[in-house]
Amino acid sequence: MTIAFLFPGQGSQVVGMGKALAAAFPEAKAVFDEADAALGFALTDVMWNGPEESLKATENAQPALLAHSVAALRVVAARGVTPAFAAGHSLGEYSAHVAAGSLAFADAIRLVRRRGELMAEAGRVRPGAMAAILGLAGDRAEAACAGVVAAGGGMVVPANFNSPGQVVISGEIDAVEAAMVACKEAGAKRAIRLPVSGAFHSPLMGPAAEGLVAALAAVNVNDARCPVIANVDARPVTNAADIRDRLGRQLLGAVRWEESMRHLVAAGTSAFVELGTGKVLRGLLRQVAPDAKSANVDDPASLDETLALVTAGAAS
Repeated sequence: MTIAFLFPGQGSQVVGMGKALAAAFPEAKAVFDEADAALGFALTDVMWNGPEESLKATENAQPALLAHSVAALRVVAARGVTPAFAAGHSLGEYSAHVAAGSLAFADAIRLVRRRGELMAEAGRVRPGAMAAILGLAGDRAEAACAGVVAAGGGMVVPANFNSPGQVVISGEIDAVEAAMVACKEAGAKRAIRLPVSGAFHSPLMGPAAEGLVAALAAVNVNDARCPVIANVDARPVTNAADIRDRLGRQLLGAVRWEESMRHLVAAGTSAFVELGTGKVLRGLLRQVAPDAKSANVDDPASLDETLALVTAGAAS
């Protein structure tokens, strides 16, 4: 059975995330203990007790999501489930590299904490916005953004190509508002502002990207044990130098998630397992490949569903 592990990104966080896994599985609890030790403060207290506003802060949400994903990863790994491929949505790309052995967990969680701090600071220095565009093809959303830029309306670009008919745009506030109007005029069903602290995956993240490249240079990156599908080009990477390059470019480039899922389907992936908080990526996968088999692990109950899927696939 060819299995791809998928790892969620920012926005999936919820107070209480990972607590049930930690209570049920020692290998999961060890991950959360390591996260607290690596960061030098009780991230788990924020994750499990809130308040929600503290957990939503970019610099807390990112390491929290990575910790939950890696805890779920350790649980399934202890039961003999290993991936042929890994992919993660934005922040989740770091979780994917932990799964592939490219990054040590302690290094990864410090990196994403720094990534969150840099992104939050970039958002304060150059305020921006993001919006979800629903019911419009990606190329038409891209053209609407380009039209706003060409008319002198400011900077706005596609930030996430999530699935057919779901694109997220990002940029300067007035430009995003103008692009939302342009997208609706082009046929979008809805255009919804997102509650984020900056214009992620846009040129406004330039200072954050520079800081992140410096942080990446200070950690050890290994060749990956399995291919990781990079956000910026939806292509598999295994070489350490290529991994540094893709992660360094990620904050300024669009997340090509739909293309990434199509690559995995074309590569013969027979089951997708989402590891960490929520089921967002399973939902996007259904829009891209309705017949793809998938499961998720975010608590002990969902583990049973995943193991049943893997067992059935191995027996078929």
